[in-house]
Amino acid sequence: MQAVDLREALLNTKAKADALAIVAWVNNEERHFASLMKLFLEEEYRVVQKAAWIMSIIAEKRPQLLAPHLEKMIVKMQETGIPVAVKRNVVRILQNIELPETLHGPVMNVCFDLLADVRETVAVRAFSMTVLGNLAKHYPEINNELRAIIEDGLEHNPTPGFRSRAMKILKGL
Repeated sequence: MQAVDLREALLNTKAKADALAIVAWVNNEERHFASLMKLFLEEEYRVVQKAAWIMSIIAEKRPQLLAPHLEKMIVKMQETGIPVAVKRNVVRILQNIELPETLHGPVMNVCFDLLADVRETVAVRAFSMTVLGNLAKHYPEINNELRAIIEDGLEHNPTPGFRSRAMKILKGL
């Protein structure tokens, strides 16, 4: 599969089995992952959305493939109007990997913005809570701000998913 074929494969991904076939191809080669990342960063909405899904699957088993691309992913998260699927999958990835210290500040900024945005989806806000909860272990000075935003979210948007994640994070602060 070449980059053009990868793009077509992403566009034709309809089920998890399709996604897992792409994961198997990408998962074994850093250059294949680089091709996926290029599509994620530079392509149209549907391709970016599908690439984000594949990346989140790969990140569960081979997070080291992401290391050279994390900064670009964080920059992408700061763009206006990015699809919710991209935000959801990138923040899902960030909650489960060890971030380099140089990215702690930018990741905190992105996640605080996502968490505080009441129009954001519950999944994106919940994953952002987890990322910030993880970072609070390194930076206890963010605990009060994180607690305040979570408590405000519980008051104004107490969905079961938000409440469940909020209680877990608040307990850890």
